[in-house]
Amino acid sequence: MNGRELICIACPVGCRLTVRLEGGEIRVSGNQCSKGEIYGREELLAPRRVVTTTVRLTGSSLRRLPVKTSSPLAREHIEALLAEARRLEAAPPIRLGQVLLADFASTGVDLVATRTVES
Repeated sequence: MNGRELICIACPVGCRLTVRLEGGEIRVSGNQCSKGEIYGREELLAPRRVVTTTVRLTGSSLRRLPVKTSSPLAREHIEALLAEARRLEAAPPIRLGQVLLADFASTGVDLVATRTVES
């Protein structure tokens, strides 16, 4: 493996990382902090993302409710989560942080509201 070039998103610096597999070990270079090394390793082995989207809102003047995952989700589950979110409907009252979809696909990741909507 020659290496993979990444821009680190673990902190605001945005270091340009090079991640290589050398002799069975993952080597990360270009990072200015330990978060960059962790990010580079995880991105190579098992990339994860926090997903933000919206769900249909009924019984409100608002049509959509913004939501996000409670923690990063493995990339291979993102498409299925978005399909489930398209089918989901929520109705007020809704509180910021309220779980709308618990433990998606047994991943331990919830889909939560990112806005309060009163009745």
